[in-house]
Amino acid sequence: MPHVESGMTVGLFGGSFNPPHDGHVLVADIALRRLGLDQLWWMVTPGNPLKNRNHLAPLAERISLSQAITHDPRIKVTAFEQSLGQSYTARTLEKIRERNRDIRFVWVMGADNLKNFHLWQDWQKIARTYPIAVIDRPGDTLSYLSSKMAKTFDYARVDEAHAASLAWREAPAWTFIHGPRSPLSSTALRAQS
Repeated sequence: MPHVESGMTVGLFGGSFNPPHDGHVLVADIALRRLGLDQLWWMVTPGNPLKNRNHLAPLAERISLSQAITHDPRIKVTAFEQSLGQSYTARTLEKIRERNRDIRFVWVMGADNLKNFHLWQDWQKIARTYPIAVIDRPGDTLSYLSSKMAKTFDYARVDEAHAASLAWREAPAWTFIHGPRSPLSSTALRAQS
């Protein structure tokens, strides 16, 4: 895991990044700026249990490509999840919490993940453990309102004007952050190659 100092605020941005693209960089930049984070851990996963792994590029390649497009020194590209032997986000987040008790974390995800968040293992536990920042993505701005997560935790929604306070709030707490959106998607990029 990347080095942190006591009291830091850190965004956790996980994904397959297959391949990583400027849309991911935009999400990371928005999260850093709007949440007032000290760091953002760009967590390249060995694989997503909800996605087909047939077209998954090797982990080392996805890490290298991620490092090549991230230029902000606060973004720490890492694949420590593989060394933990975890494939489920909930388990990875437990390990992160155990090893970093004095760090304020925020789970960061694109709005495209919100519609299926309820399919993730222990999704409610994740929402009750970590504040969550959902960053707008093309085509997903309105669908988030009807997602199971948004409905279940509607009472815990924080207005995006207060997004910078999210790391200091007790979970459940989440916000939806509007802003510039990139039309890029890993699925579309793989289809073009």
